[in-house]
Amino acid sequence: MTPDRRLPLSAVLITRNAAGQLAECLASVSFCDEIVIVDSGSEDATVAIAERHGARVIQSAWRGFGPQKQFAVEQASHDWVLCIDADERVSEPLRESVIAVLSAPTFKAWRFARCNKFMGRYLKHGEGYPDWSLRLFDRRAARWSDDAVHEKVIASGGIGTLEGDLLHDSAESLESYFAKQNRYSSLAADAAVALGKRATVGQLLLSPTLRFIKFYFFRLGLLDGLPGLVHILVGCGASFAKYAKMLAFQRKSP
Repeated sequence: MTPDRRLPLSAVLITRNAAGQLAECLASVSFCDEIVIVDSGSEDATVAIAERHGARVIQSAWRGFGPQKQFAVEQASHDWVLCIDADERVSEPLRESVIAVLSAPTFKAWRFARCNKFMGRYLKHGEGYPDWSLRLFDRRAARWSDDAVHEKVIASGGIGTLEGDLLHDSAESLESYFAKQNRYSSLAADAAVALGKRATVGQLLLSPTLRFIKFYFFRLGLLDGLPGLVHILVGCGASFAKYAKMLAFQRKSP
């Protein structure tokens, strides 16, 4: 055990040109026993900021989100890892929960709520919250999926739930957010096609419609005002774009 009588913990990140928010992120995981960053060729001050906060930086070519995060996990010195992104911060309640559970963990993997900031407001409903994220785990019992986008942690046993939020503040403009969703929908379409999946006109029409009903009405996204509405509509648009791109590929292919 570490001096505070808990299992040692590695904070693990992947980065590329993340200088704008990295310092605040790293400050929020300063309670961890080490910080490991796998950087894929940053051209800004990312590496300098990381080293200033005592992080161990490893340069490695981009593999896709899932494989890159799994590679980063494998570079950690400790088996228990906390995986976060450069635009996320561990809140004080979440920090306390992590420290407490590592004194005698009853599960090998733990999830917690991610609270997303969008158009200047932390969303508390709809698709933006609680946005459950499994990020704390024993790497001997869990690993990142191989997905190039929409990657997730796959655990072999039960999953516990921690109190406290992971705060996500991308600080990006609507223009860049739309551009990112366009990239993600292309990656998702490519991944689906590679697995031999086929899209239908029914999916093109129903997927975004049902998504809107689920998150805006049943998950009360309407209570988040205009930011909540825009956030859900962008997600619906990404769903539409994914199936449209799959259909376009199918029309061109024999």
